[in-house]
Amino acid sequence: MPADESICAPRQSHYVLTFSKPTIELFEAALPTLKEESRQCIENLLSYRARRTQDKFPRSQSAAVLVPLFIGRAGDLYVILSRRSASLRQYAGDTALPGGKVDPQDITVEDTARREAFEEIGLIPDRDRVPLLCVMEPFLAGNQMVVTPVVVLILDKTMQPSLNESEVTSIFSQPLASFLASSFPFHPYRAPDPSMPYHTTTEWEWSGGGSIRMHRFLTGREADGVKPVFGLTAGILIYVAVWGYRRAPDFEFQPPNAPTQAQQIACALLTPSNPLRVACECEGIDANMMAASILHTLQELNSGPGLIEWDKGGQDRKRLTEGLIPQRIDVSKQDIRNNTHEQQVMHKERQERHLEVEGKSGEREDTGMRNSQHEHKDGNAKL
Repeated sequence: MPADESICAPRQSHYVLTFSKPTIELFEAALPTLKEESRQCIENLLSYRARRTQDKFPRSQSAAVLVPLFIGRAGDLYVILSRRSASLRQYAGDTALPGGKVDPQDITVEDTARREAFEEIGLIPDRDRVPLLCVMEPFLAGNQMVVTPVVVLILDKTMQPSLNESEVTSIFSQPLASFLASSFPFHPYRAPDPSMPYHTTTEWEWSGGGSIRMHRFLTGREADGVKPVFGLTAGILIYVAVWGYRRAPDFEFQPPNAPTQAQQIACALLTPSNPLRVACECEGIDANMMAASILHTLQELNSGPGLIEWDKGGQDRKRLTEGLIPQRIDVSKQDIRNNTHEQQVMHKERQERHLEVEGKSGEREDTGMRNSQHEHKDGNAKL
C-alpha cells in the first residue's frame, strides 16, 4: 500500500485484554532504510502500555480506529489518512483514520480496528505483514463514545489499497512528526496558502469545568477539496506522535484547566442521561465503579516523558477532591456505603428474627417437654 507517500483512488464476552507484539529487530530487518529517529519511535510505541485498556466499557458505546504507519522512501514514518465519502450521513468528506464501532464478532479492539480498515481501505488484517505496535489510551468522542486507537506498522510495501467508495473517496499520507509542528512541514511542491495557517485551535467549555482545546492541521491538499485533520483525529495523532518521538509539540496541546481523557470519560459515566452511562446500565456494568477505577488506575505503566503536559495522570487523584467529578464520585461512593450499610442492617435484622423464632421454638419445645413430664408423673401416680 505505501509504495508512494500520497495515494488516491476512485451480549457477548468482554475483550480479551492481551495483545501480541513483535520486537524491534523484526522492523530493522524488514526496513533497511529506517532512520534512527523512526526506529526509536517504533521502539517507543512497542514499549507503550496503556493504563486503561482493561476497563470493560459497554460494547454498544465502544469504537476503535486504526493508526496505520509506514516507512517512506527517506526512512521517515508516515500515517495513512482517508477522505470520507461526501454521501455519508455523518462526518461527510472529513479527513479521518479508518475505524468504527465494535461489532458482535469482534473479540478485541484490535479486531475492530483491523476489520474496519479492511472494510474501508482494503488493508489486509495480516498480523505478520501489518504487526501491532500498541493499543493506546481510549478517547471520548462526542461526549458519549469511547474510541481506542490501535497503532500498526505496514511492513509489506507491495500491498495495494482497495477502497470502499461508499465510505472512502481517497487515501493519502502525512508525516507522523508533522503533528508536533505548528508551521507548515511539507515539501515545496505542496506550497501552503498564506491565508490559511497550518495549525489552528478552537476551545470549548467542558461541562465538568475548564475547557478543551481542539486542533486543526492542514494537509496541503485543500485545493483538491481535502479537509484539514481536526478534532478527535488530530488529538489521537498528536498523542501517538508525542509518545513515539518522546518530545512535546511546539505548541501547547491543552490549557492548564483542561480535563484529562480519563476525567472526561469518568464524567460521562457519572452523568445520569449520558448514553455511555445508559449503555452501562443496559449491559450490566457498574458505571460508578468504572468511573472510580478509571481515575484511580496506577500510572507506573507509562512513566513516559514528563513533557507530555496533557497526560496529567498524577493529578487525577488530587482532582478527586475538586470540582464536579469528585462530587459525583463522592455521591456514588456514599450510595455504595449506604447500600452496604442497609444490607448490613437487613442482615442483622434477619439474624435477630431468626434467633427470635428459634427462641420461641425452643420455649415451645421446653414447655412441651415439661408438660409431657408432668403428664407422665400423673400417670404413674394414678397407677
